[in-house]
Formats: sequence, C-alpha cells, structure tokens
Amino acid sequence: MSIQKFPLATILKIRRYMQTTLVLPDAERQAKLVEALDDLPEPESIDDLSGLFSSGTPIVTTLSPVLHEQWFISTVNPAAPLIKMPGLWLKPGLRLVSYLYRSEAGGVGVVWAVPEDFSTTAQLEKALQEKGNMARLPRPEGALDHPMEAIEGDRSPASFVLASILRRELQELGTLGDRRNWAHHHLIEGIPAKYTWQWRTEQPKDLSPKVRLYPDGHAAVELFSCRVSAPKTLYRHLDRYPPNSYKPESVDKLLAVEQAS
Repeated sequence: MSIQKFPLATILKIRRYMQTTLVLPDAERQAKLVEALDDLPEPESIDDLSGLFSSGTPIVTTLSPVLHEQWFISTVNPAAPLIKMPGLWLKPGLRLVSYLYRSEAGGVGVVWAVPEDFSTTAQLEKALQEKGNMARLPRPEGALDHPMEAIEGDRSPASFVLASILRRELQELGTLGDRRNWAHHHLIEGIPAKYTWQWRTEQPKDLSPKVRLYPDGHAAVELFSCRVSAPKTLYRHLDRYPPNSYKPESVDKLLAVEQAS
C-alpha cells in the first residue's frame, strides 16, 4: 500500500475551480436565494493550481428562463470541470446533464449521465412530461444510476482526489437555501484551535488530505472538514474506490461538535 498526501492549498484551489465552472447563470437561480461560494481567493490562472491542470477550451452556455414550481433542463454543463483536469475524463459516448427545480422555498438539482443519443434537448424534455415535485426527480431515458459511473481516469492518486471533490460538487449542483450541505463544509488539515471540541470518537492525529493505493487496485481518499453552520462540527470523509470504477462507497463521519460556551 502506498500513501500520498496533498497540500490543503492545492485541494482548495481544485474545489474553487470546480465551483466556478459550475456556477449557474442568473436566469437559473432566484436572486434572493443566491449564496456566495466559499470565501476562498479565486486562482489568477490555471497555472496556479499546483500543476494539476492543463490548458483547455471553456464551454460557453446560454441563459434560459427559470420555471417556478417545476423541473427544467439546466444550461450548465456538469462535465465542465473535466476540461482542465488531467487524470479524469468522460467515458466515450456519454454526457452529463442536469435538471433544476425552483420554488419560493428554495431549489434543488440533479445530475445524470446519459448516452449521447439521449442527451438532446428533445430527449431530455421527455422526462419533464409528467409533472413532478421537488422530491420527484426527472430521470431521462438511458440514464446511468450514478453520474460517477460515466467517469474514467488514469488511477493516479490525484485522479481520486479530483473524483472525490467532483462527486460532492455535482451532488449539490443547483441546490439552494437550507438544502445545501457540502457548501457549508470547509476542508481542513488541522483541528481549529479557537474552538473547544466535544469529541464523539478518537481524535485523529493526521488530518492532511491523503490517498491510499492498494496492490489490488482499490483506492481510498480521506478528507477532513469543519462544518461552519451552528453548531460547528468536524467530519471525516472517506471514499473507497473499487479497482474498475470512480464511483466510491462514501462515509461522512461526525468526529466532534463545538462545545457551547
């Protein structure tokens, strides 16, 4: 087994890059519900991302009107982060597509992987023919069970880190208001010292982002975060990857809760 650690600064730049490529156009979100991304400095260039990215061509999207109280097709390309991320790519013949739902109470989204022949607007609109509510997700014809099933990579340590962050960003794409979860998790590499913690498990000694590669082809990514919404909590995120897939088994474990003063 080999272990590779990654600087937290690199992980944060990767996350910020993914978030900026997945920002919804104004026409697809409600102004009063728009929330800022994490307070991280935006990289001045792709070259700043610690050499993990190479050049590529950005995708240009157009705006579409928001339809309230019903699902609609988003113009955002969920695969946009893959354009400049070496080590991960879409499997040939597949596309990622997204649907959004907007209401006065907030909004949600869902990402699907579909064959190219089923990724046209006409095909995707067939999933909208039945009136659905926020809990009833539209599923287009031919969709895979999970979007990460459409991802391939070079099985390098960096590719698994990218996959772990990408999965979480796609899972929350289009989510607004109190339905957001991952957006409130700030990745960390040490225990925040300005808070007093009540530990629910043994205190970890090493909180650095890391990847373990096993001889049989399995891999594991370990990340730690502080959920900043009250009460503040510390989490361990563990993703286990099988030898032939970038769809992990994931466990998000609560480690500690901020002690009330």
